[in-house]
Order: sequence, then C-alpha cells, then structure tokens
Amino acid sequence: MNVEFAEPWAFVLLPLALLPLLVRGPAINYPWLALLPRDWVSEALAWALRLAAAAAIAGAVVGLAEPYRAEVSVERIGQGAHVVLLLDRSRSMDQSFGASPGTHVLDGRRESKNSVARRLLAEFAASREQDLFGMLVFSTFPLPILDFTQKQEVIQAAIAAGGIGRGLADTDVGRGLEAALSYFEDLPYTGSRIILLVSDGGAHIDPETRQRIQNLLRRYRVALYWIYIRSFRSPGLLQGEAATAGTADSVPEHFLHRFFLGMGTPYRAYEAENPEALRRAIEDVGGLENFPIAITDVLPRRDFAGFCYVAALAFAIVLLIARFLEIRRWA
Repeated sequence: MNVEFAEPWAFVLLPLALLPLLVRGPAINYPWLALLPRDWVSEALAWALRLAAAAAIAGAVVGLAEPYRAEVSVERIGQGAHVVLLLDRSRSMDQSFGASPGTHVLDGRRESKNSVARRLLAEFAASREQDLFGMLVFSTFPLPILDFTQKQEVIQAAIAAGGIGRGLADTDVGRGLEAALSYFEDLPYTGSRIILLVSDGGAHIDPETRQRIQNLLRRYRVALYWIYIRSFRSPGLLQGEAATAGTADSVPEHFLHRFFLGMGTPYRAYEAENPEALRRAIEDVGGLENFPIAITDVLPRRDFAGFCYVAALAFAIVLLIARFLEIRRWA
C-alpha cells in the first residue's frame, strides 16, 4: 500500500518530537543516595513517558501532513456477466398485462407492464450481486441511465427511475440496441456479455441499422435476450417463426424476431403474457449466464490523518494520567 501526503511541509515540525528525549526536567536536591541500588523500574518508566510524549508530538505532526492512500483499481475474479438492461418505455408499456389500449386509464388498480418489469428486474439484479449492470430506457430515442456498476443501491435507484413519467408513442428498437452495444465499446472482454431487451412490441429496422447491429454484436461478442411482453391480441413470436417472410414483415415483432434469429449471434427470445411468465423468463436468463468474469473495483481514496490524531490523543491521555499519579516531593 502506497501512502502519500497532501501537506508534506508539516514534516519540518517533526524534530519537535525529539524534545522529550533530549530535554530533562528541573533538578531536585535530595540527600546522597549512592548507596542505594539503581531503580531500573523508575528509569524505564521515565523513558516510557518520554517516548509517549515524543509519539504524541510525532502523531500530531504526521496528522498535519494528511497521509492518504490514493484511489486504486483492484481486479478480482467472480461469477457473473456484464448486463445491459434495455427497457422499453413506449406508451403501451403503461398498460396492464393482456389489456386493450386505454385500459390503464379505466382501471388504475392493475399493475402496468412497465411496473411489473421494473419490479422483477430489480429482483433479478439483487440476486446477481457479482454482475455489472448498465441500463437504458428507450422509446423514440434511447436514454442512458446507468453505466456499468456493481453497487446495488445505484442499480436499484436506476431501475426505479425507469418508471418516472409516461411513455411516448413511438418505439425505435434499432437506436436502443445501438446505444446498448455502445456500452461495450473499448471495454476489455473479461466474461459474459448480455443485452436484456424487455419490450412489448417490435419495430421495422432499416437495412443499414440492421447491419450495424449485427456487426457490433459479433465484434463485442454480446448475447441478446429478448423478453417479449405479449400485447393485447398479439399473435406472439412462435407464429412469426412459422410465417413466410412476406407475412412476417407485416408484423413488427415477427420482423424483429426473424432478424434476431438470422444474425448468427447468440440470441434467445421469451414470451410473457402475464407477470408470472415474465418472472420465469427473467429467472431463466439468470440461470444461463453465470460464468467466471474479471471485475475491476475502484477503491476510493482513504485518509489516515484521523488515525494519527487518535494515536496522538491516546499518548497524551497516558501522559495526563501519569501526571495525576505522580508523587510530588513534600519538602
């Protein structure tokens, strides 16, 4: 551990710590005691008190120099992954499960899809303390909320912030995925990488954007998991796999699902038409990606001046107690 000093000029006062060792107290006249044996205990006690005084002064001087350990990065090996939570914040996510548009206005007692998704994502994050989480929400534009971190308080606050306000009408999944993939830019590959997309609908993505997404997924070696929250009267993703290309292109979620399947990169889709199905999907994702990962922790600067002052105070208290116990001469 490297210790540095914020105020090194204070060490010019350090020679003052030698004063208790060099300066003797006033001499006191006593009868001749040369015939008595030498009092080793008293001499040792006297030197101990001198050393305590020197230590008290030295502690105060070192405290004035403000010793500290600078911020340091520590690498450790854990079990987990880099996870980017990509949460849809379109207007349809404000509806409840299986409800037709506008139901959230008529029945406020039912929990919205966005609320359920955030609650379960919070539980998912809390159960994976070794993972590093980042988070974005998206509708018309992606909105980064959290960079990669393991701090659970920050992660939970970011997930809770995803429910503020009302969603917008449009959904641009392409921009959201590109923004999520940018989290892995210039990031050393140290373990599993996941983008967890939670959305209740698909979108048509132009060919240039599709190509960029595919290239980035391959370059950064990222696995994509799509938890599709099935909307009112949606045919679901399974029918999209069986449909022809022309038919699938007319349904946004079918188009998006076929694009993900054809990328040649790790991809898995889940359908959730109720809160329990959504919970099972998130739990399944949690069981799939749990491999060794190198994690770099940044330890903040630590100040040691307080310890120096406490040590100086302790030695000063010892001197004060010795002063009260001292037997004074009576003549």
